Amino acid sequence: MTQDPFVTHRSLLFTVAYEMLGSAADAEDVLQESWLRWAGVDRARVSDPRAYLVRTVTRQSLNRLRTLARSREDYVGEWLPDPLLTTPDVAEDVELAENISIAMLTVLETLGPTERAVFVLREVFELPYDEIAGALGKSAAAVRQTARRAREHVAARRPRVRVSRSEQQAVVERFLLALRTGELEALVEIMAPDVVLIADGGGLAPAALAPVHGVDLVAQVLARAAGVTATAVWLNGAPAGRIEIDGELATAVSLVVEEGRISRVYLMRNPRKLTRLDEPVPLAT
Repeated sequence: MTQDPFVTHRSLLFTVAYEMLGSAADAEDVLQESWLRWAGVDRARVSDPRAYLVRTVTRQSLNRLRTLARSREDYVGEWLPDPLLTTPDVAEDVELAENISIAMLTVLETLGPTERAVFVLREVFELPYDEIAGALGKSAAAVRQTARRAREHVAARRPRVRVSRSEQQAVVERFLLALRTGELEALVEIMAPDVVLIADGGGLAPAALAPVHGVDLVAQVLARAAGVTATAVWLNGAPAGRIEIDGELATAVSLVVEEGRISRVYLMRNPRKLTRLDEPVPLAT
């Protein structure tokens, strides 16, 4: 029996929705809405199911993104993407790992809904301009202009130095060890002088309401977590950390490493965003 195209391409469709929304829960909702639409389609009239499904998920994601843009204005404190538990092999696809990183998704959050959709579909999934135009209801020329603006916007904000997986792992391990021991000097040594810490508690967990700048202040904030259970995991295609307090998951940690030192610390503490850290999530491009 032939597998339904929606099932065949589900990992791809989830990845598209997640890249556009930065939220696993919203991505799942989009997939459910898209499945219902797909169930009512005359399959005989669909010549390319994969392209059709990507267009459907894109449109549903764009609608959801416009709604979320309004609700996120009222979000308590800083907003960060939902972390996803991934398998180490995701990191072997360097482009995919970079594009689903917490750092990149945070940059994408600064784009408008249409710019984000165009960037994701063109730069991440390499869809032709005319196919993106069809999905968004715009001309190919307009999509090209939007893509150029989005590329420039992202290029100005994304981490500029790509590090090896082994270097990232080594820095993450040193960071987690320093957290477990609470050694302030060890934390200071592995962070850049202008390091920035961003925490997302969503009003549901204690977290700094604004970014914390500078190695001394960031180290002081992190030192408060001394003695926690901090273990290495793979999040969003990169080595990262999982922090437990009294046996309960409390925080997911993602780090940006540049020139051997940590330049960004992302702490995801909102419990509603920590629901995808027990089973690896399949992703695809």
